[in-house]
Amino acid sequence: MRNDRFINRSTAGRALASQLMGFTDRADVVVLGLARGGIPVAAEVARALHVPLDVFVVRKLGVPGHEEFAIGAITSAGIRVMNRDLIAELGIRSQEMEQITQREMRELQRREVAYRDGRPALDLQGRTLIVVDDGLATGASMNAAVRALRLKSPRDIVVATPVASRDAVASLRSVADEVVAVATPEPFTAVSDWYENFEQTSDAEVRTLLASGSTRVRSAVRIPSEGVLLDADLTIPAPAIGTVIFAHGSGSGRHSSRNRYVASALNDAGMSTLLLDLLTEREAIEEERTGHIRFDVQLLASRLRDAAGWLRANPKLAKLPIAYFGASTGAAAALIAASRDPEIRAVVSRGGRPDLAAPVLGRVRAPVLLVVGGHDTQVLEYNRKAMEAMHCEVELIVVPRATHLFEEPGALEEVAAIARNWLTRKLSTHAASSFGRELPREHTLDAW
Repeated sequence: MRNDRFINRSTAGRALASQLMGFTDRADVVVLGLARGGIPVAAEVARALHVPLDVFVVRKLGVPGHEEFAIGAITSAGIRVMNRDLIAELGIRSQEMEQITQREMRELQRREVAYRDGRPALDLQGRTLIVVDDGLATGASMNAAVRALRLKSPRDIVVATPVASRDAVASLRSVADEVVAVATPEPFTAVSDWYENFEQTSDAEVRTLLASGSTRVRSAVRIPSEGVLLDADLTIPAPAIGTVIFAHGSGSGRHSSRNRYVASALNDAGMSTLLLDLLTEREAIEEERTGHIRFDVQLLASRLRDAAGWLRANPKLAKLPIAYFGASTGAAAALIAASRDPEIRAVVSRGGRPDLAAPVLGRVRAPVLLVVGGHDTQVLEYNRKAMEAMHCEVELIVVPRATHLFEEPGALEEVAAIARNWLTRKLSTHAASSFGRELPREHTLDAW
Protein backbone atom coordinates (compact mmCIF):
# COMPACT_ATOMS: atom_id res chain seq x y z
CA MET A 1 0.00 0.00 0.00
CA ARG A 2 1.31 3.46 -0.88
CA ASN A 3 1.89 5.76 2.08
CA ASP A 4 1.44 8.96 0.07
CA ARG A 5 -2.14 8.40 -1.07
CA PHE A 6 -5.15 10.57 -0.28
CA ILE A 7 -7.58 8.99 2.18
CA ASN A 8 -10.60 9.90 0.04
CA ARG A 9 -11.91 12.66 -2.22
CA SER A 10 -12.71 14.94 0.72
CA THR A 11 -9.16 14.90 2.06
CA ALA A 12 -7.87 15.33 -1.49
CA GLY A 13 -10.15 18.37 -1.87
CA ARG A 14 -8.77 19.97 1.25
CA ALA A 15 -5.21 19.36 0.08
CA LEU A 16 -6.09 20.93 -3.25
CA ALA A 17 -7.77 23.91 -1.57
CA SER A 18 -4.54 24.67 0.28
CA GLN A 19 -2.93 25.29 -3.14
CA LEU A 20 -5.70 27.69 -4.19
CA MET A 21 -6.03 30.02 -1.21
CA GLY A 22 -5.25 33.04 -3.36
CA PHE A 23 -8.79 32.73 -4.74
CA THR A 24 -10.45 32.94 -1.29
CA ASP A 25 -13.51 35.21 -1.00
CA ARG A 26 -13.16 36.49 -4.56
CA ALA A 27 -16.56 37.52 -5.90
CA ASP A 28 -15.65 36.56 -9.47
CA VAL A 29 -14.65 32.95 -8.69
CA VAL A 30 -16.80 29.85 -9.31
CA VAL A 31 -15.71 26.28 -8.61
CA LEU A 32 -16.96 23.72 -11.14
CA GLY A 33 -16.71 20.03 -10.35
CA LEU A 34 -16.62 17.49 -13.15
CA ALA A 35 -19.35 14.97 -12.45
CA ARG A 36 -19.32 12.71 -10.73
CA GLY A 37 -16.02 12.07 -8.99
CA GLY A 38 -14.86 15.67 -9.18
CA ILE A 39 -17.82 17.00 -7.17
CA PRO A 40 -16.74 15.85 -3.65
CA VAL A 41 -13.28 17.32 -4.32
CA ALA A 42 -14.75 20.55 -5.71
CA ALA A 43 -17.15 20.86 -2.76
CA GLU A 44 -14.22 20.94 -0.33
CA VAL A 45 -12.44 23.53 -2.48
CA ALA A 46 -15.52 25.77 -2.73
CA ARG A 47 -16.11 25.47 1.02
CA ALA A 48 -12.53 26.42 1.86
CA LEU A 49 -12.46 29.36 -0.56
CA HIS A 50 -15.97 30.59 0.35
CA VAL A 51 -17.06 30.68 -3.29
CA PRO A 52 -20.01 29.16 -5.23
CA LEU A 53 -20.04 25.54 -6.41
CA ASP A 54 -21.61 24.20 -9.60
CA VAL A 55 -21.33 21.09 -11.74
CA PHE A 56 -20.03 20.58 -15.26
CA VAL A 57 -20.92 17.30 -16.90
CA VAL A 58 -18.40 15.60 -19.16
CA ARG A 59 -18.69 12.03 -20.39
CA LYS A 60 -15.69 9.92 -21.18
CA LEU A 61 -15.73 8.10 -24.52
CA GLY A 62 -14.34 4.70 -23.68
CA VAL A 63 -13.00 1.74 -25.62
CA PRO A 64 -15.82 -0.80 -26.20
CA GLY A 65 -15.50 -3.50 -23.57
CA HIS A 66 -12.97 -1.40 -21.62
CA GLU A 67 -15.01 1.76 -21.03
CA GLU A 68 -12.68 3.03 -18.29
CA PHE A 69 -9.95 3.50 -20.94
CA ALA A 70 -10.58 6.91 -22.52
CA ILE A 71 -10.26 7.55 -26.24
CA GLY A 72 -12.07 10.87 -26.01
CA ALA A 73 -14.71 12.90 -24.17
CA ILE A 74 -17.87 14.88 -24.88
CA THR A 75 -19.68 17.77 -23.14
CA SER A 76 -23.24 19.09 -23.16
CA ALA A 77 -22.09 21.95 -25.38
CA GLY A 78 -21.40 19.37 -28.09
CA ILE A 79 -17.61 19.69 -27.79
CA ARG A 80 -15.98 16.36 -28.57
CA VAL A 81 -12.29 15.68 -28.03
CA MET A 82 -10.91 12.46 -29.50
CA ASN A 83 -7.55 10.73 -29.57
CA ARG A 84 -7.63 9.94 -33.27
CA ASP A 85 -4.26 8.19 -33.29
CA LEU A 86 -5.37 5.80 -30.56
CA ILE A 87 -8.76 5.25 -32.21
CA ALA A 88 -7.00 4.31 -35.45
CA GLU A 89 -4.52 2.09 -33.63
CA LEU A 90 -7.38 0.20 -31.93
CA GLY A 91 -9.28 -0.14 -35.20
CA ILE A 92 -12.47 1.53 -33.94
CA ARG A 93 -14.63 2.43 -36.93
CA SER A 94 -16.30 5.82 -37.33
CA GLN A 95 -19.78 4.25 -37.13
CA GLU A 96 -18.88 2.60 -33.83
CA MET A 97 -17.44 5.85 -32.55
CA GLU A 98 -20.67 7.62 -33.40
CA GLN A 99 -22.69 5.04 -31.48
CA ILE A 100 -20.47 5.49 -28.43
CA THR A 101 -20.88 9.27 -28.68
CA GLN A 102 -24.67 9.13 -28.95
CA ARG A 103 -24.96 6.76 -25.99
CA GLU A 104 -22.80 8.98 -23.79
CA MET A 105 -24.64 12.10 -24.92
CA ARG A 106 -27.94 10.59 -23.72
CA GLU A 107 -26.40 9.81 -20.34
CA LEU A 108 -24.87 13.28 -20.18
CA GLN A 109 -28.24 14.93 -20.78
CA ARG A 110 -29.86 12.73 -18.12
CA ARG A 111 -27.27 13.79 -15.58
CA GLU A 112 -27.61 17.48 -16.43
CA VAL A 113 -31.29 17.28 -15.47
CA ALA A 114 -30.80 15.01 -12.45
CA TYR A 115 -27.97 16.93 -10.79
CA ARG A 116 -29.43 20.41 -10.95
CA ASP A 117 -32.78 19.36 -9.50
CA GLY A 118 -34.46 22.32 -11.20
CA ARG A 119 -31.77 24.88 -10.35
CA PRO A 120 -30.34 26.90 -13.24
CA ALA A 121 -26.64 26.82 -14.04
CA LEU A 122 -24.55 29.70 -12.71
CA ASP A 123 -23.70 32.53 -15.09
CA LEU A 124 -20.03 32.03 -15.99
CA GLN A 125 -19.45 35.03 -18.25
CA GLY A 126 -16.53 37.17 -17.09
CA ARG A 127 -15.78 34.93 -14.11
CA THR A 128 -12.72 32.99 -13.06
CA LEU A 129 -13.53 29.28 -13.23
CA ILE A 130 -11.72 26.70 -11.11
CA VAL A 131 -12.51 23.42 -12.84
CA VAL A 132 -11.91 20.44 -10.57
CA ASP A 133 -11.64 16.69 -11.10
CA ASP A 134 -10.51 13.95 -8.71
CA GLY A 135 -7.55 13.07 -10.94
CA LEU A 136 -6.24 13.38 -14.47
CA ALA A 137 -4.76 10.40 -16.26
CA THR A 138 -5.00 11.38 -19.94
CA GLY A 139 -6.76 14.71 -19.34
CA ALA A 140 -9.25 14.02 -22.15
CA SER A 141 -12.36 14.82 -20.11
CA MET A 142 -10.85 17.98 -18.67
CA ASN A 143 -9.63 19.05 -22.12
CA ALA A 144 -13.18 18.76 -23.46
CA ALA A 145 -14.53 20.65 -20.44
CA VAL A 146 -12.11 23.56 -20.86
CA ARG A 147 -12.85 23.88 -24.58
CA ALA A 148 -16.60 23.87 -23.89
CA LEU A 149 -16.30 26.37 -21.04
CA ARG A 150 -14.46 28.83 -23.31
CA LEU A 151 -17.77 29.22 -25.12
CA LYS A 152 -19.22 30.68 -21.88
CA SER A 153 -16.80 33.67 -22.15
CA PRO A 154 -15.14 33.34 -18.73
CA ARG A 155 -12.33 35.62 -17.64
CA ASP A 156 -9.92 32.78 -16.81
CA ILE A 157 -10.00 28.99 -16.51
CA VAL A 158 -7.93 27.27 -13.84
CA VAL A 159 -7.70 23.48 -13.98
CA ALA A 160 -7.24 21.99 -10.51
CA THR A 161 -6.81 18.39 -9.40
CA PRO A 162 -5.26 16.47 -6.50
CA VAL A 163 -3.23 14.16 -8.76
CA ALA A 164 -2.34 14.15 -12.47
CA SER A 165 0.03 12.60 -14.92
CA ARG A 166 2.70 14.92 -16.20
CA ASP A 167 1.52 14.38 -19.76
CA ALA A 168 -2.00 15.49 -18.80
CA VAL A 169 -0.67 18.63 -17.11
CA ALA A 170 1.43 19.49 -20.15
CA SER A 171 -1.49 19.04 -22.56
CA LEU A 172 -3.88 21.11 -20.43
CA ARG A 173 -1.47 24.03 -20.13
CA SER A 174 -2.10 24.63 -23.83
CA VAL A 175 -5.86 25.16 -23.30
CA ALA A 176 -6.21 26.43 -19.69
CA ASP A 177 -4.88 29.65 -18.16
CA GLU A 178 -3.42 27.79 -15.19
CA VAL A 179 -3.06 24.18 -14.07
CA VAL A 180 -2.77 23.29 -10.38
CA ALA A 181 -2.01 19.75 -9.22
CA VAL A 182 -1.09 18.68 -5.70
CA ALA A 183 0.90 15.71 -7.01
CA THR A 184 2.30 14.75 -10.42
CA PRO A 185 3.84 11.34 -9.69
CA GLU A 186 6.10 9.53 -12.09
CA PRO A 187 5.37 6.89 -13.15
CA PHE A 188 1.62 7.51 -13.20
CA THR A 189 -0.68 4.47 -13.23
CA ALA A 190 -4.41 4.95 -12.55
CA VAL A 191 -6.09 7.76 -10.61
CA SER A 192 -7.57 5.20 -8.19
CA ASP A 193 -4.06 4.12 -7.17
CA TRP A 194 -3.60 7.46 -5.44
CA TYR A 195 -6.62 7.07 -3.13
CA GLU A 196 -7.17 4.73 -0.21
CA ASN A 197 -10.93 5.04 -0.69
CA PHE A 198 -12.05 5.60 -4.28
CA GLU A 199 -15.63 4.40 -4.08
CA GLN A 200 -17.97 5.56 -6.80
CA THR A 201 -19.78 8.86 -6.25
CA SER A 202 -23.54 8.45 -6.66
CA ASP A 203 -25.98 10.79 -8.42
CA ALA A 204 -27.63 11.39 -5.05
CA GLU A 205 -24.34 12.50 -3.49
CA VAL A 206 -23.80 14.96 -6.34
CA ARG A 207 -27.30 16.42 -5.88
CA THR A 208 -26.78 16.72 -2.13
CA LEU A 209 -23.41 18.45 -2.42
CA LEU A 210 -24.76 20.91 -4.98
CA ALA A 211 -27.87 21.68 -2.95
CA SER A 212 -26.12 22.16 0.38
CA GLY A 213 -24.85 25.33 1.94
CA SER A 214 -27.36 28.13 1.46
CA THR A 215 -29.30 27.73 4.73
CA ARG A 216 -26.69 25.93 6.82
CA VAL A 217 -23.95 27.08 9.13
CA ARG A 218 -20.93 24.77 9.02
CA SER A 219 -17.99 24.89 11.35
CA ALA A 220 -15.03 22.78 12.37
CA VAL A 221 -15.03 22.28 16.14
CA ARG A 222 -12.90 20.49 18.74
CA ILE A 223 -14.61 18.65 21.59
CA PRO A 224 -12.78 17.92 24.86
CA SER A 225 -13.02 14.36 26.17
CA GLU A 226 -10.95 12.92 29.01
CA GLY A 227 -7.78 14.84 28.26
CA VAL A 228 -7.94 14.80 24.46
CA LEU A 229 -9.52 17.01 21.80
CA LEU A 230 -11.73 15.35 19.18
CA ASP A 231 -12.11 16.97 15.76
CA ALA A 232 -15.66 17.31 14.46
CA ASP A 233 -17.71 19.03 11.76
CA LEU A 234 -20.89 20.69 13.00
CA THR A 235 -23.66 21.66 10.57
CA ILE A 236 -26.69 23.63 11.76
CA PRO A 237 -29.61 24.19 9.37
CA ALA A 238 -32.18 26.88 10.01
CA PRO A 239 -34.44 25.99 11.66
CA ALA A 240 -33.31 22.77 13.37
CA ILE A 241 -35.51 20.13 15.05
CA GLY A 242 -32.69 18.18 16.70
CA THR A 243 -29.04 17.15 16.50
CA VAL A 244 -27.67 13.82 15.29
CA ILE A 245 -24.20 12.75 16.42
CA PHE A 246 -22.49 10.35 14.00
CA ALA A 247 -20.45 7.51 15.51
CA HIS A 248 -18.26 6.15 12.73
CA GLY A 249 -17.31 2.54 12.33
CA SER A 250 -13.90 0.93 12.53
CA GLY A 251 -11.26 2.52 10.34
CA SER A 252 -13.50 5.49 9.52
CA GLY A 253 -13.96 9.07 10.67
CA ARG A 254 -15.78 12.32 10.11
CA HIS A 255 -14.77 12.42 6.44
CA SER A 256 -16.61 9.19 5.59
CA SER A 257 -18.41 9.89 2.30
CA ARG A 258 -21.26 7.56 3.28
CA ASN A 259 -21.98 9.25 6.57
CA ARG A 260 -21.49 12.69 5.03
CA TYR A 261 -24.10 11.78 2.45
CA VAL A 262 -26.58 10.63 5.10
CA ALA A 263 -25.80 13.68 7.24
CA SER A 264 -26.55 16.02 4.36
CA ALA A 265 -29.91 14.30 3.85
CA LEU A 266 -30.66 14.89 7.54
CA ASN A 267 -29.60 18.54 7.20
CA ASP A 268 -32.11 18.89 4.35
CA ALA A 269 -34.80 17.64 6.76
CA GLY A 270 -33.89 20.24 9.40
CA MET A 271 -31.53 18.25 11.61
CA SER A 272 -28.18 19.50 12.86
CA THR A 273 -25.37 16.98 12.52
CA LEU A 274 -22.10 16.45 14.35
CA LEU A 275 -19.65 14.33 12.35
CA LEU A 276 -17.13 13.32 14.96
CA ASP A 277 -13.70 11.71 14.91
CA LEU A 278 -13.86 9.34 17.86
CA LEU A 279 -10.08 8.94 17.75
CA THR A 280 -7.38 11.59 17.80
CA GLU A 281 -4.95 11.80 14.91
CA ARG A 282 -2.28 10.00 16.94
CA GLU A 283 -4.73 7.28 17.99
CA ALA A 284 -5.86 6.84 14.39
CA ILE A 285 -2.26 6.22 13.33
CA GLU A 286 -1.84 3.71 16.15
CA GLU A 287 -5.15 2.11 15.21
CA GLU A 288 -4.00 1.65 11.62
CA ARG A 289 -0.88 -0.11 12.90
CA THR A 290 -2.42 -2.32 15.61
CA GLY A 291 -6.17 -2.41 14.96
CA HIS A 292 -7.02 -2.71 18.67
CA ILE A 293 -8.72 0.62 19.43
CA ARG A 294 -11.60 0.19 16.99
CA PHE A 295 -13.19 -2.44 19.23
CA ASP A 296 -12.79 -0.44 22.44
CA VAL A 297 -16.47 0.47 22.32
CA GLN A 298 -16.45 1.57 25.97
CA LEU A 299 -13.92 4.29 25.15
CA LEU A 300 -15.88 5.34 22.06
CA ALA A 301 -19.13 5.42 24.04
CA SER A 302 -17.54 7.65 26.67
CA ARG A 303 -16.48 10.08 23.97
CA LEU A 304 -19.96 10.11 22.46
CA ARG A 305 -21.40 11.04 25.84
CA ASP A 306 -18.89 13.87 26.13
CA ALA A 307 -19.94 15.09 22.66
CA ALA A 308 -23.58 15.08 23.76
CA GLY A 309 -22.62 17.07 26.86
CA TRP A 310 -20.74 19.55 24.71
CA LEU A 311 -23.82 20.06 22.53
CA ARG A 312 -26.01 20.66 25.59
CA ALA A 313 -23.59 23.37 26.69
CA ASN A 314 -23.81 25.09 23.29
CA PRO A 315 -26.36 27.95 23.51
CA LYS A 316 -27.49 27.40 19.90
CA LEU A 317 -28.16 23.70 20.42
CA ALA A 318 -28.86 23.26 24.11
CA LYS A 319 -32.63 22.91 23.72
CA LEU A 320 -32.52 20.50 20.79
CA PRO A 321 -33.08 16.77 21.35
CA ILE A 322 -30.08 14.56 20.53
CA ALA A 323 -29.90 11.29 18.60
CA TYR A 324 -27.03 8.98 17.65
CA PHE A 325 -26.33 7.53 14.22
CA GLY A 326 -23.84 4.67 14.47
CA ALA A 327 -22.18 2.54 11.80
CA SER A 328 -20.45 -0.80 12.38
CA THR A 329 -18.62 -0.67 15.74
CA GLY A 330 -19.80 2.92 16.13
CA ALA A 331 -23.34 1.59 16.49
CA ALA A 332 -22.27 -0.45 19.53
CA ALA A 333 -20.70 2.65 21.06
CA ALA A 334 -23.91 4.61 20.37
CA LEU A 335 -26.06 1.98 22.10
CA ILE A 336 -23.75 1.90 25.12
CA ALA A 337 -23.78 5.71 25.34
CA ALA A 338 -27.57 5.77 25.03
CA SER A 339 -27.92 3.17 27.81
CA ARG A 340 -26.14 5.62 30.15
CA ASP A 341 -27.95 8.78 29.04
CA PRO A 342 -31.75 8.86 29.43
CA GLU A 343 -31.94 12.13 27.49
CA ILE A 344 -30.83 10.56 24.18
CA ARG A 345 -33.98 10.52 22.05
CA ALA A 346 -33.17 7.96 19.34
CA VAL A 347 -30.45 5.68 17.98
CA VAL A 348 -29.99 4.62 14.36
CA SER A 349 -27.62 1.77 13.50
CA ARG A 350 -26.41 1.34 9.89
CA GLY A 351 -24.83 -2.05 9.33
CA GLY A 352 -24.14 -1.97 13.06
CA ARG A 353 -22.57 -4.42 15.50
CA PRO A 354 -25.03 -4.30 18.43
CA ASP A 355 -23.58 -7.62 19.62
CA LEU A 356 -20.58 -5.65 20.90
CA ALA A 357 -22.97 -3.83 23.26
CA ALA A 358 -24.73 -7.02 24.42
CA PRO A 359 -24.39 -6.46 28.21
CA VAL A 360 -26.30 -3.14 28.11
CA LEU A 361 -28.90 -3.72 25.37
CA GLY A 362 -31.63 -4.30 27.92
CA ARG A 363 -30.93 -0.90 29.50
CA VAL A 364 -31.41 1.15 26.32
CA ARG A 365 -34.61 3.21 26.58
CA ALA A 366 -34.40 5.38 23.46
CA PRO A 367 -36.17 4.12 20.33
CA VAL A 368 -33.73 2.16 18.13
CA LEU A 369 -33.74 1.68 14.36
CA LEU A 370 -31.52 -1.07 12.93
CA VAL A 371 -30.80 -0.90 9.18
CA VAL A 372 -28.98 -3.88 7.67
CA GLY A 373 -28.22 -5.06 4.14
CA GLY A 374 -30.03 -8.21 3.10
CA HIS A 375 -26.77 -9.77 1.88
CA ASP A 376 -24.89 -8.84 5.07
CA THR A 377 -25.95 -12.16 6.56
CA GLN A 378 -23.71 -12.38 9.64
CA VAL A 379 -24.44 -8.80 10.74
CA LEU A 380 -28.14 -9.36 10.06
CA GLU A 381 -28.06 -12.29 12.51
CA TYR A 382 -26.30 -10.12 15.10
CA ASN A 383 -29.05 -7.51 14.77
CA ARG A 384 -31.88 -10.03 15.07
CA LYS A 385 -30.41 -11.39 18.29
CA ALA A 386 -29.92 -7.86 19.61
CA MET A 387 -33.60 -7.11 19.06
CA GLU A 388 -34.52 -9.99 21.35
CA ALA A 389 -32.39 -8.49 24.13
CA MET A 390 -33.86 -4.99 23.92
CA HIS A 391 -36.82 -3.74 25.95
CA CYS A 392 -37.27 -0.45 24.11
CA GLU A 393 -39.05 0.44 20.91
CA VAL A 394 -36.91 -1.24 18.25
CA GLU A 395 -37.32 -1.76 14.53
CA LEU A 396 -35.18 -3.66 12.02
CA ILE A 397 -35.30 -2.70 8.35
CA VAL A 398 -33.58 -4.97 5.85
CA VAL A 399 -32.44 -3.37 2.59
CA PRO A 400 -32.60 -6.16 -0.01
CA ARG A 401 -29.50 -7.08 -2.02
CA ALA A 402 -27.36 -4.60 -0.07
CA THR A 403 -24.05 -5.65 1.49
CA HIS A 404 -22.31 -4.32 4.59
CA LEU A 405 -21.20 -0.95 3.18
CA PHE A 406 -24.38 -0.34 1.12
CA GLU A 407 -22.26 0.24 -1.99
CA GLU A 408 -24.88 -1.08 -4.41
CA PRO A 409 -26.65 1.52 -6.64
CA GLY A 410 -29.56 3.03 -4.72
CA ALA A 411 -28.73 1.34 -1.40
CA LEU A 412 -27.22 4.34 0.40
CA GLU A 413 -30.01 6.57 -0.88
CA GLU A 414 -32.47 4.11 0.68
CA VAL A 415 -30.63 4.22 4.01
CA ALA A 416 -30.62 8.02 4.00
CA ALA A 417 -34.36 8.18 3.28
CA ILE A 418 -35.16 5.64 5.99
CA ALA A 419 -33.04 7.44 8.59
CA ARG A 420 -34.35 10.87 7.61
CA ASN A 421 -38.02 9.87 7.87
CA TRP A 422 -37.63 7.89 11.10
CA LEU A 423 -35.52 10.50 12.87
CA THR A 424 -37.85 13.29 11.77
CA ARG A 425 -40.68 11.53 13.57
CA LYS A 426 -38.66 10.77 16.69
CA LEU A 427 -37.07 14.20 17.08
CA SER A 428 -40.23 16.12 16.23
CA THR A 429 -42.24 14.22 18.85
CA HIS A 430 -39.64 13.63 21.52
CA ALA A 431 -41.89 13.63 24.56
CA ALA A 432 -41.41 10.90 27.15
CA SER A 433 -44.47 9.06 25.83
CA SER A 434 -42.40 7.93 22.83
CA PHE A 435 -40.32 5.70 25.09
CA GLY A 436 -43.00 3.07 25.61
CA ARG A 437 -42.38 -0.62 25.03
CA GLU A 438 -43.31 -1.88 21.55
CA LEU A 439 -42.91 -5.34 20.16
CA PRO A 440 -39.80 -5.67 17.99
CA ARG A 441 -40.59 -5.31 14.30
CA GLU A 442 -38.66 -6.39 11.23
CA HIS A 443 -39.30 -5.17 7.73
CA THR A 444 -37.72 -6.06 4.42
CA LEU A 445 -38.07 -3.26 1.91
CA ASP A 446 -39.58 -3.81 -1.49
CA ALA A 447 -37.07 -4.12 -4.31
CA TRP A 448 -35.41 -0.84 -5.23
